[in-house]
Amino acid sequence: MVGSWEIIVVGAGSSGAALAARSARKGCRVLLLEAGIDYRSAALPEEWRSPNPITGLLSPTVGDYLWPELNATRTAEQEPYLYWRGRGVGGSSTVNGQIAIRPPMEDFEEWVKAGCTGWGPEEVLPYFAALEADQDFGSRDYHGTTGPTPVFRAPVENWGAVDEGLRAAALQHGFDWAEDVNAPGATGVSPYPINSRGGRRVSTNDAYLEPARNLATLEIRGDSLVDTVVFEGTRAVGVRLAGGEVLRAEQVVLSAGVVASPAILLRSGIGPADALTRLGVEVRADLPVGQDMQDHPMSLIDLPLTPEHSAGPDDRHTNCCVRYDSGRPDLPNDMMLVALNQNALAMSSADVRAGAGAVGVFVNRVFSRGSIEITDLDPAAQPLVRENMLADERDLRRLRDGVRLLAELVDTDPIRDICDGDLWRVNRPLREALDGTDAHLDRYLRATAVDTQHGTSTCRMGSADDRTAVVDPSCRVLGVSGLRVIDASIFPFVPRANTNLTAIMTGELMADRLDAS
Repeated sequence: MVGSWEIIVVGAGSSGAALAARSARKGCRVLLLEAGIDYRSAALPEEWRSPNPITGLLSPTVGDYLWPELNATRTAEQEPYLYWRGRGVGGSSTVNGQIAIRPPMEDFEEWVKAGCTGWGPEEVLPYFAALEADQDFGSRDYHGTTGPTPVFRAPVENWGAVDEGLRAAALQHGFDWAEDVNAPGATGVSPYPINSRGGRRVSTNDAYLEPARNLATLEIRGDSLVDTVVFEGTRAVGVRLAGGEVLRAEQVVLSAGVVASPAILLRSGIGPADALTRLGVEVRADLPVGQDMQDHPMSLIDLPLTPEHSAGPDDRHTNCCVRYDSGRPDLPNDMMLVALNQNALAMSSADVRAGAGAVGVFVNRVFSRGSIEITDLDPAAQPLVRENMLADERDLRRLRDGVRLLAELVDTDPIRDICDGDLWRVNRPLREALDGTDAHLDRYLRATAVDTQHGTSTCRMGSADDRTAVVDPSCRVLGVSGLRVIDASIFPFVPRANTNLTAIMTGELMADRLDAS
């Protein structure tokens, strides 16, 4: 045995919390390291339990639960600004929108085609079911009732005004109603499944770590920023913390997320040889670390809501989504419409009341790829994040068509009736772009597109002979031993869904596979 622990897991977010807790319950000695704070569930400030994440984002505690200096450029035409990533146990599951949506199982057929053997629908579906307690559809064979993650859908009569407006406008347009967006083949208008209980957030710290804290096989350390992986020859034997302390284990798992996992690899000499040479880092393995970042680009239309239709600060920010096809026969459900009863981005506009809402459209499967780059070997320095969204014409064209569809929907009575006057008065640049040429609209989209905080693919999984892969289908980093990456950074592409549930599934599935390896 190399050290006191069999596994060191770096990062206590959605994948890392599930992986560490499940592995510890199997009797494996696990040390879970988290760069942010470690806290008991009862100590989480109530604003982060709110069904509306804006409550937390506007609170004085925001710096405790987000990385405030982590910025990203969304498109090549935009300046960098805050990229929301969770900090502390629970990771981004503590700060996200609490959406418990799965990708279509066709995504995982594509994973297998991309060289990710063992990640097909038949392998992953049991883990999606095992992680959830679905109060509405748990009895169905593709759902679960006893998992640690509660899944709830607000009844339509409890929806917000924008939810109801988008639902009515979409049904009127001809979209079908799908009561369970996580059902096989579901498409059309659906309630969002939400990972909450009694209207309050349930993070992976709550669901996985809190019940496991009494296990003798699990140790959790907060405020433990990992600098590098420690090697003996080509084998990983532990990690070095920012203060210099070395912790050893039989194997090391990076679950630090789409930004931090590649940054740790790069500081450890694993990455593109030319980039490492520029940094003065000895090349241990020449791999495309940080080279394939993806996220969902979204365009918003602000809604100046009337007072009676404005959401309160603790009202649910979204309950309604619409999955649909752009028309590409190879990519069903490659687009998504969403309702926002209250929208943090719109709230920054002087022309829109504080209770403003929005509707959005995002490209649910993308081809553009961005990058993560470190320019400083200080582990406290944040990497350069360039999402490079809309660089691929296939993404730009579909977002262009999507925002035109969205403009049609907001120009119907269900949306107009909840707005305070002409909604285009607060969307004048978009209106002008829609009235112009494709090139005019494209410039608008490149200048204004936002991401959905669904970053993936900076340590892509693939076959061992795939030159674009960083890890193999067992999540082992290529070219070394004793080191794996298990989080959303390994996804071969961003899934056609919010990423939290797939990240949890990845931790659950790999807890079994680590045990068997």
